[in-house]
Amino acid sequence: MTTSPVVVTGLGATTPVGGDVATTWSALLAGQSGVVTLTEDWAAELPVRIAAPAAVDPSEVLDRVEARRLDRSGQLALIAAREAWADAGRPEVDPERLAVVVASGIGGVHTLLNNYDVLKEKGARRVSPLAIPMLMPNSPAANVALEVGAKGGVHTPVSACSSGAEAIAYGLNLIRSGKVDVVLAGGTEAAIHPLPLAAFAAMMALSKRNDEPTRASRPYDKARDGFVLGEGAGLVVLESAEHAAKRGARIYAEVAGAGLTSDAHHIAQPDPTGLGATRAMREALIDAGLSPDQVVHINAHATSTPQGDVAEALAIRTALGDATAGAAVSATKSMTGHLLGAAGAVEGIAAILALYHRLAPPTVNLDDPDDEIGLDVVRGEPRALPPGAIAALNNSFGFGGHNVAVALRSHD
Repeated sequence: MTTSPVVVTGLGATTPVGGDVATTWSALLAGQSGVVTLTEDWAAELPVRIAAPAAVDPSEVLDRVEARRLDRSGQLALIAAREAWADAGRPEVDPERLAVVVASGIGGVHTLLNNYDVLKEKGARRVSPLAIPMLMPNSPAANVALEVGAKGGVHTPVSACSSGAEAIAYGLNLIRSGKVDVVLAGGTEAAIHPLPLAAFAAMMALSKRNDEPTRASRPYDKARDGFVLGEGAGLVVLESAEHAAKRGARIYAEVAGAGLTSDAHHIAQPDPTGLGATRAMREALIDAGLSPDQVVHINAHATSTPQGDVAEALAIRTALGDATAGAAVSATKSMTGHLLGAAGAVEGIAAILALYHRLAPPTVNLDDPDDEIGLDVVRGEPRALPPGAIAALNNSFGFGGHNVAVALRSHD
């Protein structure tokens, strides 16, 4: 075990609003939406014809031969990993003291479904011999580990839409255990495909604002009618503070604690009492040694679903109590859409940057706030966060009743 704090020294992302961290962050501060109308022929047959694809297609970044050996989810993860690793200064670390944790909610769905089409239309001999290593959910993590030479463990949490945040919590605990010094952690997802879109639409989970794509994702608004499916990846380099100090690394923030709970309520709906989410936030604060009044910012899960937004808002108010009014809440899915297994990681990066720059991004499309929310939601313009030692929470919840809250602390 180690008592050294765990800090963030590198960030990498490719999202619906930017091909890297800098452009993503600028877009979030500017309130720019990445939701578009799908132009593919297959989209015309679907009840939902909007989504939030990656702003920069992986084919524009990766070598063609390299890209062909990866599912789209793996492509996005590798792009984010390379940025994060370079941003951290490519730390010199014993490979056996370096681990990778890259989560996914669904895995290589493009590879799986496309190869099934090949099987049906052209026969078994035309199925790609690379299909299995491309479609397996741990493929992005394994390929990132190959990229950086990680021999301290390769892990893939799969907990639906909380997967990316769980990966960061997993990385936190790996370093705390003393097993490794550095972890490349985060999440990736690429599921903008006819079947997932049709399936989510059949569940009545997606917004049907086909004529207003940029206004479709509207957390906390009375007119919200579901989430918008997005894709992307976000990865962070975590280090023990001791290891980071020895090499003089720049530190963005401290990952101070995490809380993981489950609802045991319903396979897809949140517990309306928000008790599981409340416990996750409280456990994260206890783990971090923080009090509720130190939390000045929350990047909320806030998917833009009628039930989910209310349940989370209730959970936040219960977890923070009288300190709720002091927390500026951002719902960045209003711009990125819902990145499923990558959401918690990308939103974790947004929360880290909010602490680092002392600036909370706005929530867009919140024209008529739901009376049941009762939170101080940042609207219109970014909001300055106070000086001194401050903390933030990043919330992620997923189908199956998964609840993950990650507590972050500013670093001077």
